[in-house]
Amino acid sequence: MSFNLGIDVGGTKVLLGVVDKDGEVKKELRCDTPREGGSALIGVIADAAKKLITEFEVSGIGVCAPGFISSDRRTVIACPNVAGWNDLDLAKSLEELLNQKIVVENDANAAAWGEKKFGAGVKYHSLVMLTIGTGLGGGFIDNNALFRGAHGMGAEFGHIRAVPNGHLCGCGARGCFEQYASGSALLRHAREAVNAAPELARNLLARGNGTIEALTGAHITAAAQDGDSVAIAAFATTGEWIGSAAANLVAALDPQAIVIGGGVVEAGEILLAPIRDSLRRHLPFSGKYPIPNVVAATLGNKAGLVGAADLASY
Repeated sequence: MSFNLGIDVGGTKVLLGVVDKDGEVKKELRCDTPREGGSALIGVIADAAKKLITEFEVSGIGVCAPGFISSDRRTVIACPNVAGWNDLDLAKSLEELLNQKIVVENDANAAAWGEKKFGAGVKYHSLVMLTIGTGLGGGFIDNNALFRGAHGMGAEFGHIRAVPNGHLCGCGARGCFEQYASGSALLRHAREAVNAAPELARNLLARGNGTIEALTGAHITAAAQDGDSVAIAAFATTGEWIGSAAANLVAALDPQAIVIGGGVVEAGEILLAPIRDSLRRHLPFSGKYPIPNVVAATLGNKAGLVGAADLASY
């Protein structure tokens, strides 16, 4: 039996998985991303891939990374979270080391494809995926095909501007949705809520070391699930922004579903309910515009590698 190999490259870790035709991960490997990136990271990926290739019959390899990928799916044009990976012909570098054809894709695109083929998006032919992590990643499936744009850089939904002269974004612009509708934004919203109502925030603060700076997304999620009003308010604010972003995308793309992924989605309906409410309120032509389903992703942190592995067949 032949398998594909999926490789999900992140700023801190690399996740590799041998994936069968049904999207099931048969074996995984995880490696730390070298801080120096560049050729050192390519070596780490190649060494780990070789271990899996010797154990399984691999017919295709797909790699996904957080950045702009060329339209021919070979070159990492820009990858801000990985050192030394700008204007890098990653496919060529890995093909020389692994003697296998390599397909490279943006990580959010790969995750969207994974959810479409094997996860929450199976029954939809058109969907938008929003990955709520440190930033706000995006992917779009149209008529059962992955949308990439003219230059391979489409669906960067997190960098649509929401607030003129708003918070400075890592992309260099101000007011991007990513600054208001992401895991990092959830932390900001929680800290603002703590400052506004410190007496109500004692329970939330106690989950860290008693300081605002120690709060993490996991703390906020756990507190919200336990009914903490400040944590729930932070999720409500984040959901309001995500729903507003989704409404813009629905007006432009008319998808059947919005799939919400990333670690923050572990909060479940605490996040999804305010997203749905915000989406309904912000859609144009109130009461007339078709409202897409808002659903939680199901593949978790494997969505990228599963999607990348499957895309290696196309």
